[in-house]
Amino acid sequence: MASAMTYLDEPEKVRRALSPIRRQLLARLREPASATQLAAALDMPRQRVNYHLRALEDAGLLELVEERPRRGCTERILRTRPGALVVDPAVIDAEFTEIHDQYAAEHLVSVAAGTVRDVARMQAKAADQGKRLLTFTVEAEVRFAAPSDVHDFSDALAAAIADTVARFDTAGGRPYRLVAGGHPTSRGERTP
Repeated sequence: MASAMTYLDEPEKVRRALSPIRRQLLARLREPASATQLAAALDMPRQRVNYHLRALEDAGLLELVEERPRRGCTERILRTRPGALVVDPAVIDAEFTEIHDQYAAEHLVSVAAGTVRDVARMQAKAADQGKRLLTFTVEAEVRFAAPSDVHDFSDALAAAIADTVARFDTAGGRPYRLVAGGHPTSRGERTP
């Protein structure tokens, strides 16, 4: 028997599935559980968990396994729909920039892969035309005293970039894509 597949081709359903908390719930619900069990495991209020579960259920990503009476209420046991979760690539191309988690390693890898793909294609095309592709790279290393400093740094960097972009952005000019990302340096790369 072929395994089932949940195919997402609507941007709103993708948004519902890909927020960090909802991805975590989908992963935990590979084994059936109730909102109460999930709230305890995630140390979150049950009402917040219920809110996200309803959104995932409305998107067709969860299925009801069982309903059972508990303390005068009905406890609902849910699980992630079996099989693969497949997202239409056209939806990702059009919508992913609106749903990313700027602190997720997956997003950094996705952006880096897209940058490699785009620059390689443009470089090959420029070379075929005997032209040079004008690019620039900025690299730096920063050492953070505390993990929370990463968020403060990225906020300050985003503000500085926004100011610089506003200074140089010209209507009708040639658009450039600026990508700024950060990751821990590997032990072999660290400077003393």
